[in-house]
Amino acid sequence: MSQSMLYRLDLSNNQIHGIIPNWIWKSKSLSHLNLSLNSLVGFEGPSHGALTLTVVDLHGNWLQGKLQSLPPYAIYLDYSDNNFSSILLTDIGDFLQVAYFFSLSGNNFQGNIPESICNSLYLQVLDLSNNSLSGPIPPCLSKMSVSLGVLNLRRNNLSGIISDTFLENCTLQTLDLNRNRLEGEVPRSLANCKNLEVLDVGNNQINGTFPCHLKDISRLRVLVLGSNKFIGDINCRGNNMTWPLLQIIDLASNSFSGQIPQGWLMSWSAMKANEDGPYSKQLQFEVLRFGDFFFMMVNDAVTVIMKGLELELVKILTIFTYIDFSSNKFEGPIPEAIGEFKSLYLLNLSNNALTGSVPSFLGNLLKLESLDLSSNQLIGQIPSQLAKLSFLSFLNLSNNRLEGMIPTGTQLQSFSKASFENNAGLCGPPMEVQCISTPATKDGPSNSWTGNNHIDWNLIGAEIGFFFGLGIVITPLIFWKRWRIWYFNNIDRILVRLLPLSWIIKLKIMGG
Repeated sequence: MSQSMLYRLDLSNNQIHGIIPNWIWKSKSLSHLNLSLNSLVGFEGPSHGALTLTVVDLHGNWLQGKLQSLPPYAIYLDYSDNNFSSILLTDIGDFLQVAYFFSLSGNNFQGNIPESICNSLYLQVLDLSNNSLSGPIPPCLSKMSVSLGVLNLRRNNLSGIISDTFLENCTLQTLDLNRNRLEGEVPRSLANCKNLEVLDVGNNQINGTFPCHLKDISRLRVLVLGSNKFIGDINCRGNNMTWPLLQIIDLASNSFSGQIPQGWLMSWSAMKANEDGPYSKQLQFEVLRFGDFFFMMVNDAVTVIMKGLELELVKILTIFTYIDFSSNKFEGPIPEAIGEFKSLYLLNLSNNALTGSVPSFLGNLLKLESLDLSSNQLIGQIPSQLAKLSFLSFLNLSNNRLEGMIPTGTQLQSFSKASFENNAGLCGPPMEVQCISTPATKDGPSNSWTGNNHIDWNLIGAEIGFFFGLGIVITPLIFWKRWRIWYFNNIDRILVRLLPLSWIIKLKIMGG
């Protein structure tokens, strides 16, 4: 087939080196181009002359230098995971007039986000994450929420505030601004985005109180507010929260205070479901569908503290559930509602001021893999029910006021002593302090709680027999005169037959 007849070219996931030849951009018939996951390093010529290309996928190469132009009529453009290192074109929006999907993620683009990008009236996915972009987020991007479904700007150096300009007919499903230098509060107009599933503003400098104005977004699945400057309690007044699909919530490293509200947790139905669904099911956003081709955006990563390590979940599985309220000022007991979260994988309540005991209902969380309750004010013994957590691979109960024996013969003893240290009253393996049990006294009564309160029937039988025999001999001597006379006359002859002579002499001497 000649190049003039080529409609679709897919050479993805090979080991192709060199540059992209200029004839590709000059083709009069080529519509779909996929050269992703190769080792290509550059372009032979500019791509703005490619008037027929509608799909261009170049992600996962070594393309470098300056991005000079884009195919002007492409609806799907993926230049992610390359080595581009320039500022973005000032007029980049002019190349995106009909684009639905545009990704420059995982490069080294610098400078500001050009406001011309807001000229992309049909854009549904904009992914500029994992670059070195700086300056403010253009306010017009918030207004684009009537078409945008995914806005991903995570891991840049963006500053300023999040503009409070989200429109009433907002269609945004994912807003990811994690790891920037943003300030201000969570905008109230974000409540207009009723389809919002993922909100990640973690690792910024955002302040204010808990965003109760988002409580009616019933489709919310992921809420990450961790590592900011939030203050106050999280008990929203009025109607209870309605987040039945919530599966990931991260409030860690803020200054939230007060008790964790029981009623708020009760609405999280997704964490109560006991399903073993397919692990391949992910949160995803359908970008476009035409002909035989179907494109979708898998929602980007969420950073979690798992098993004591900071990990990045590249794909958010719909069955993965996670609660992190660590490093705040929460107080009071651990809410009983948590005991119903049978789908929970990770629970981190460390570094707070929680009181009461380690609740036994945590033993109901059979899928739990990581449990961190360290650095609180918990008291009492470690409940034996925790031994039922067969998937538990990380446990930290250190720096509390726990006491008593660590349950023996269980998985709990497979953890290192660091999991239990700085609890002055704990004893038994893996701790070096041995438990001391008080033994029962030798001649004292049996202690009922030791299990030694049995009856010795042999001893009782001997005592009864002794007193019965003694009564047969003594009673006639007292009440029957003839028997008493016969006894004194014949006792010597009876003793001679039963005892040796030496014993009889001793008895007579003792009797006078």
